[in-house]
Amino acid sequence: MTITPISTHKATSRNPSTGDFIADYPFQTPDQVEQMLQRNTAAFRQWRDASVDERVATYRRFASVLRSESDTLAGLITAEMGKTIGEARAEVEKSASAIEWIAENGPALLADEHVEVDDADVYVSYLPIGTVLGVMPWNLPIWQVIRAAGPIMFSGNGFILKHAPNVMGSAYALQAAYEAAGFPEGLFANLNADNDTTAGVIEDPRVAAVTLTGSTRAGSAVAGTAGRALKKSLLELGGSDAFIVLADADIDAAVEAGIKARFSNTGQVCLAAKRFLLEEPIAEEFLSKFVAAARALTVGDPLDPSTFLGPMARADLRDELHGQVQRTIDAGATLLLGGHKIDGPGNFYEPTILTGVTPGMAAFDEETFGPVAAVTVVDDLEHAIALANTSDYGLSGNVWTNDIAKAQQIARRLETGGVFINGFSASNPRVPVGGVKNSGYGRELSHFGIREFTNAQTVWATSTK
Repeated sequence: MTITPISTHKATSRNPSTGDFIADYPFQTPDQVEQMLQRNTAAFRQWRDASVDERVATYRRFASVLRSESDTLAGLITAEMGKTIGEARAEVEKSASAIEWIAENGPALLADEHVEVDDADVYVSYLPIGTVLGVMPWNLPIWQVIRAAGPIMFSGNGFILKHAPNVMGSAYALQAAYEAAGFPEGLFANLNADNDTTAGVIEDPRVAAVTLTGSTRAGSAVAGTAGRALKKSLLELGGSDAFIVLADADIDAAVEAGIKARFSNTGQVCLAAKRFLLEEPIAEEFLSKFVAAARALTVGDPLDPSTFLGPMARADLRDELHGQVQRTIDAGATLLLGGHKIDGPGNFYEPTILTGVTPGMAAFDEETFGPVAAVTVVDDLEHAIALANTSDYGLSGNVWTNDIAKAQQIARRLETGGVFINGFSASNPRVPVGGVKNSGYGRELSHFGIREFTNAQTVWATSTK
């Protein structure tokens, strides 16, 4: 493996609430990367032969470690990317709960499947394929990793984490939690390196596959590298989820859900409502209540329990979002609320609502990764479905109506990986998550995630008697 020397480079973490420096994390040298790969390969060989009972016990210890370290992990999340402390603690708990679900259900999901074939004993085994490299984003620095690594490692694989540079403290804290739970040393490892080195690791024969959660551009680059090396990839990319509110919906409930769906985590979630499509008869009522609720949101110190919106994770991301807002207004949209950076230290941005947003405008066509809601009034259901599908993305969608049967039929017509009726997009270890179109391919969680990076080996035994 050829690795570009990178000893002079580093990842830097800064507090997005204040702009204060937290820490530098020097990139690994070529020798350190090689040593990491050797340790990981040895650990994988040990872990793949571990019994299911051993894996279950280790996972249960891991869930306990996550809970015991909740304050430390949540504090790092808040310090490094600005998530409110309540949301950060909830992220750690969600991660621990998912690990427990895998421990409880993983053995059955990985069990051999026997198939009825005349005069033969036939079954399918789900076997580990090796080490998977996970390229993960900063917006859910613990949960995104657990969502990927949890099923992958329970299947007997190793995992190397290439985390976002601004949350490397969280990455190393998570590695320490894995070690404290008793996983083989080096089975979960951090890669702190530049893009060229990461590409070299993907190409290395000791790495079997790659999974990425991030931007479409990053996904294309990583998938291209994996494809040239004939390695499997899974991509969970951006989203521009439609939040459809029909005339017969419970408006108050839809407004409450819409606020959470758009502004939680300061709007920095792929799997989240971004385009609000309102049927004309209820548009005025919804908008009036939605604007009032967004105006009442508290923006400020993410360590203050009363804060709903913390800062955006980085200044450049705030600048990019503000540019999208300005371009959308210039194209003819109306600004109902917000639309400005907040003066002072930190990367704060006002909760923002735009209306009259149509295809061709930035807030409709692009993913807005921050506290900005784009509203479009539609003539009827057919118009809503057409606009919902007028997107390069297809991660998830939301439908609000009192007619559940109608909503389930609508769901079949939406070009998305998930549809949430009278609720907002979420993930749960019991069901798969993933997208279509430019939102990626492959599925995480549930039995799909457990088996996604396995060798489905067919064993066919015919008696010679």
